[in-house]
Amino acid sequence: MRIGITGAGGQLGTDLAAHCGEMGDDVIAWSRAQLDITDPDAVTAAIVDAGLDAVVNCAAWTAVDACEGDPDLAERVNGIAVGHLAEAAVAGGAHLVQISTDYVFDGTKGAPYLEDDTPSPASVYGRSKLVGERRAGADATVVRTSWVYSRHAGNMVATICRVMGEVDELAFVDDQVGHPTCTESLAIAVRRLAEARLAGVFHCTNAGAVSWFGFAQAVLIAAGESPDRVRPITTDELEPPRPAPRPADSRLSNRRYGDLFEPLPDFRDGLEEVVATQLHRLQ
Repeated sequence: MRIGITGAGGQLGTDLAAHCGEMGDDVIAWSRAQLDITDPDAVTAAIVDAGLDAVVNCAAWTAVDACEGDPDLAERVNGIAVGHLAEAAVAGGAHLVQISTDYVFDGTKGAPYLEDDTPSPASVYGRSKLVGERRAGADATVVRTSWVYSRHAGNMVATICRVMGEVDELAFVDDQVGHPTCTESLAIAVRRLAEARLAGVFHCTNAGAVSWFGFAQAVLIAAGESPDRVRPITTDELEPPRPAPRPADSRLSNRRYGDLFEPLPDFRDGLEEVVATQLHRLQ
């Protein structure tokens, strides 16, 4: 494929560009500095002129708590800008893949969410991403994922690795449950869907549902540390309190994706390598 990737400087964008390159694709990767997706003229010029088969939008404002303080910016970046991408993709004959999130749900279902469950976001971030899903259009692929981590900086594995070198005891919430997802696994799924040009919503996460407490324990085990160094707390015990509400149970069912492709592996598969990379970065 000839594939364009926006937000290519982020975790998923970086790993997706690398994977597509390994698969022999002609990759055009735009960082935020190279392409401002909120600028419709720039988006149209970049995508139409590139002659793409597919464009994957990895660009987003993912600072969940900061979004609460600036809902207009959140909607502009995460929502309205996706419409610019969709229009440019149609004009250029490219298939759009929009990356979305478990935050489009409020986490009260009590069971894994299916693709056709009605979204009910509780946060500004979730609402802005839902706008993006709808602006992507009926012909686009929407990929919802969750709890993304990678070998790169700026994710929970990196945070846990840093903190465990600073304190004897870590505290993580045990009343929020979801699916940690490695961007290397996610990149494979996203490329498959882009190549197949499948329209509609797909949930793509690694297998294995845990709380943040359980995830922290898994990271410590992967680092060769005792999981007993982590103690569970409730969301209400977080200091300082987080401005944005989090879904308590944001498990996503990958049934639709799994019916067509090999399911993503358990999040623990390869976690040791990711943790080793993060620890090496801290040395």
